[in-house]
Amino acid sequence: MPTTNSTDSGAAQSQSPSPSSPTGPAEPSGPAEASGATAPATPFHSLDAYLAVPRVGALELSPDGSRLVVSVAELSTDRTRYVSALWELDPQGERPARRLTRSAKGESSPGFQADGTLLFLSTRPVADPGKDEPEDSEAALWALPADGGEARRLLTRPGGVGAYAAARAADRIALVSGLLPGAADAEDDTKLRKARKEAKVSAVLHETALVRYWDHDLGPDTPHAFTLSGADLDAAGSAGSTDSAADTSGTTALPVVDCGPTQTYDPSVALSPDGSLVAFGVLTPYPGGEFRDAIVIADAATGKELRRIGSPDGQFGDPVFTADSRSLFCLRSTPGDWDASSDTSLWLVPDVSDAQDLGHDAAPGFDEWPGGVTVSPVAGDTVVYFVADQLGRSPIFRLDTADGTLTRLTATDVSGAYTHLRVSPDGSTLFALRSAIDSPPTPVRLDAALPDQTPTVLPAPGDVGAVPGRLVEVETTAEDGQPLRAWLVLPQGASATDPAPFLLWVHGGPQMSWNAWTWRWNPWVAAAAGYAVLLPDPALSTGYGQHMHARGWGDWGGAPYRDVMALTDAALAREDVDAGRTAMMGGSFGGYMANWIATRTDRFKAIVTHASLWNLDGFAGTTDAPFYWRRHFGDPLTQRQRYEDTSPHRHAAKIRTPMLVVHGDKDYRVPINEAIALWSDLTRFDVPAKFLYFPDEGHWVLKPNNAKVWYSTVLAFLAHHVLGEEWQRPELV
Repeated sequence: MPTTNSTDSGAAQSQSPSPSSPTGPAEPSGPAEASGATAPATPFHSLDAYLAVPRVGALELSPDGSRLVVSVAELSTDRTRYVSALWELDPQGERPARRLTRSAKGESSPGFQADGTLLFLSTRPVADPGKDEPEDSEAALWALPADGGEARRLLTRPGGVGAYAAARAADRIALVSGLLPGAADAEDDTKLRKARKEAKVSAVLHETALVRYWDHDLGPDTPHAFTLSGADLDAAGSAGSTDSAADTSGTTALPVVDCGPTQTYDPSVALSPDGSLVAFGVLTPYPGGEFRDAIVIADAATGKELRRIGSPDGQFGDPVFTADSRSLFCLRSTPGDWDASSDTSLWLVPDVSDAQDLGHDAAPGFDEWPGGVTVSPVAGDTVVYFVADQLGRSPIFRLDTADGTLTRLTATDVSGAYTHLRVSPDGSTLFALRSAIDSPPTPVRLDAALPDQTPTVLPAPGDVGAVPGRLVEVETTAEDGQPLRAWLVLPQGASATDPAPFLLWVHGGPQMSWNAWTWRWNPWVAAAAGYAVLLPDPALSTGYGQHMHARGWGDWGGAPYRDVMALTDAALAREDVDAGRTAMMGGSFGGYMANWIATRTDRFKAIVTHASLWNLDGFAGTTDAPFYWRRHFGDPLTQRQRYEDTSPHRHAAKIRTPMLVVHGDKDYRVPINEAIALWSDLTRFDVPAKFLYFPDEGHWVLKPNNAKVWYSTVLAFLAHHVLGEEWQRPELV
């Protein structure tokens, strides 16, 4: 399971406001065009404009390479939520993007069947609902024919359709959906759900250690992996029923194959290109409430489990079949323990049908953590692609497993992080989403073999234009000789004669890196308000080799803190940054660092701590993944050292810096008790503080107007304490 997590070059041409203005020009109540107000210099100068920028998500390429589809989330008409739709892009980049779907409920998770039919998930209602059609339906699988026409619902399940996959070269689909305990099939499941609803029963009886995940409760159902043939779906559709269970008219249920329960917290499925095999993750329990992730390989036609890829000393996930359907790539991670940090490697199982083939490291000696794995679709090709954090970037790598040749496809002097890698059917072209600190996710095209290239940007929604400033790098050396680096966002106009106030912003994780765009933690909103924003990668950050993890393992208040302070000193030595007007903020691990810094020094005029760890003793038993935490910090009953050495709450009486505490009640990774305990201590010791509480948000603040309140409150708090302005209470709170 992931750790606590919260994330997230060139000069701008627009003028940013004076540092004395915390939010830039006065904001209109809606878009400038509608209100008649002057348009903001950039979207970052108006929170309304910023929140209205379309956001590009998933990207998929059709099996024949002719169609490229992305999901795009846009602000709803009432500006209270985001609605996602599917857009088609020209793979050659010559034609403008074209919108494919439109509904009040939205569409997500695009995918393609072998014949080019576009699949997606949606809770949209059917055009002619039956009398028993629920008003608030679960997500269903929909299809949009390759030759055009209306979208039709392919498949529903009583608990909704979660993740799915379609075979690249066969007519078979795999999906994830829940079954209630005691339900043998969808018909039983439907009856049990109806009985629970009518009896108004919401109780969940847990029998494993995991009860919740990030921002939602687990259960009462258990996710299962299912498969079915596309021919059966088509036959059901022509007969007037596309439901997986028998409907009220007596239509025969679809022959859905149950391949067994999957892992509960983040289930997904993968299909071999020929449709014969399905792979999915499961959790293997161990004594002491421990788990290991393993991969089940099952016969897609019968559901019979053929083998498991797993071991007591490793965790396996993210399976991807090769083009010949015989081999499988996945990620293997060591769990980590008291002495050593976890590690991740690219794992290859050459013969997936051989239970004795345990696989091997496909890139031995590669010192970074791979992810986003995809394979060449060309039969007989031995090439695999992946991404990995590296020195504040996340480039694309090409590995030829036949001879071990590893090629970095994206240039080192180009910032950016890449996701959703997709390869053309002839293996010559690579498509991806690229983002960077100064650029939101954008579809791009690359040569699939050329090293050190700059990708070609494809026309798509979501352009933010010029950012209000420029991006530079800051470098220094840690006490132990480790080279350190960070991104520094400088607002337009920052100079030796007009230095910008300074904002240190520490990332979450902690095992991640500042290298990609983030809508939730966007530094350009602060830059538009005049702040220089430092984005450091301290010890424990990814992209600097395994040694960087080891430097901070079990010592959050040690090397990571010293690295953050060293990079802060380096940034404040610049003439265009004002060392007399400084603030600090962070979320999740960054929130822990905010709290730790507050107990170590009063050099900052204000600190914002979001979703933060305060009392590590209490956190160890209330987080959604206590077994993961114990691997790192030890059992709080028998291994007290790290709790006593690095828990900020033990030094609460030392805090003098004004603090803004922010937390969501639905945050299960860092539960709300952390914020309540921190708030109690701040008020007890008379620290100037405020508590921004979101009853309906989790680890991230996602609802548009809640996000607006978040940014407004943070900027107002900084303006008051850093810029010396009178406190201005944000609207609606």
